Amino acid sequence: MEIVFILEQVLNGLLIGANYLLIALGLSLIFSLGGVVNLAHGAFYAIGAYLTVALSPTIGFGGAIIVSPVLVACLGLVIERLLLSRFYRGDPILSLLLTFGLAMVAEQSLRMIFGAAPVPFSIPLWLRGQVFMGEFIYSKYRLIILAVAVLCVAGLWLLLKRTAFGRVVRAGVQNPDMVAALGISLRPYMTAVVMIAVGLAALAGTMMAPVTGVTPTMGAEILTFAFVVVVIGGLGSFWGVVCAAMIVGVVRGLAAYAFPPATEAAVYMLMVLVLLLRPRGLFGERIQRFE
Repeated sequence: MEIVFILEQVLNGLLIGANYLLIALGLSLIFSLGGVVNLAHGAFYAIGAYLTVALSPTIGFGGAIIVSPVLVACLGLVIERLLLSRFYRGDPILSLLLTFGLAMVAEQSLRMIFGAAPVPFSIPLWLRGQVFMGEFIYSKYRLIILAVAVLCVAGLWLLLKRTAFGRVVRAGVQNPDMVAALGISLRPYMTAVVMIAVGLAALAGTMMAPVTGVTPTMGAEILTFAFVVVVIGGLGSFWGVVCAAMIVGVVRGLAAYAFPPATEAAVYMLMVLVLLLRPRGLFGERIQRFE
């Protein structure tokens, strides 16, 4: 029975890690290609969750889980065109301040529209139920979230590795000057990357809304751990972020089982340990001045 309970905590940790992963991948992509540290990324996660609450009574949860990320991706398109695009070549601190301001505006807007109190939202009836495997029992909806996260990671990897779009994006990350010399503008690719990134964040918010609840501060809370995942995995490393998200999730799940008061502290201790041993992260590029 003890092993079954530990396995359940590991799966819960993987669920949390999958949530971090969908946000951290977008953060890493935007930074790698545009050099922008997007502090507003958590706001898109929260907006996705609130849109799901608002749309579900009309089009159902199944429709909301599709429409909400698309609407948030369109919002990302507008913000990228009007605001972010002005700071790709500027001082990074300016984009940092801009996205911080956007995050504050988004959070306060959600407070004004939906109120400061948590919004109740439960798992739809058709997604409720348990999966039984001997003595092991687990939520069907949580397994579905894990499956969707795996499909998203696989789809994004195929997009970046097996398509012309992905080849240009990877070339732009490694050597943007060479891409420009070939006559290829990275501007439309950056717009597409931002839309994909914020759409994934909104999808995470949509799926986790029935699990964690919906509050105006949920974006700020998740963003901190998403940054921890990016730092541990290594900036610009796709599989580094994937591995780091799973490790962070499992560590958090096991810490919650072994010593609940140290749940969050365990994640930060893991980050400190990784940075002491590998300042560039698990799969990040080598930083000469630090090593």
